[in-house]
Amino acid sequence: MNDKILELTAEIEDELRLIQELGIALKVTVRDLPVATRQESVYLESIALKLHNFYTGCERIFTLISQELNGGIPQSQDWHIRLLRKMTLNIDSIRPAVLSRKTASLLDEYRSFRHVVRHIYGFELKLTRMSPLLDNFDNALEAFETDIHSFIAFLKRIDP
Repeated sequence: MNDKILELTAEIEDELRLIQELGIALKVTVRDLPVATRQESVYLESIALKLHNFYTGCERIFTLISQELNGGIPQSQDWHIRLLRKMTLNIDSIRPAVLSRKTASLLDEYRSFRHVVRHIYGFELKLTRMSPLLDNFDNALEAFETDIHSFIAFLKRIDP
């Protein structure tokens, strides 16, 4: 396997490990969320940041793949949306789809939420907005991990 593919594989696996650690931290924070205390906003901000970081970690992997195999990331204002969509494309002679459309659809909710987190004050966060993301987190993480493991297997096969 050539050095470029070995390095890409190692970087993807490292990011995936960090995302998995983040998933554990998110569960601990949600478990400890106070029912009604003055500190609730601190927990909500922590949860929001972890959900934000989940998608950011996913996008780091997409960026690595796009830079190494596709010649770079999209250069438009909507590049985050386009990058996610590109990960669902099978590109002949370059790579298979990184994500299923179902997984991309799940992740798009986290991408959208990340945009919200970046553009509001923490005290404006509402648990009702985050609840669907929390409820679906395990499914999204599992689908993402499955797709990424399949892609890593592809990388390991292309240049034995």
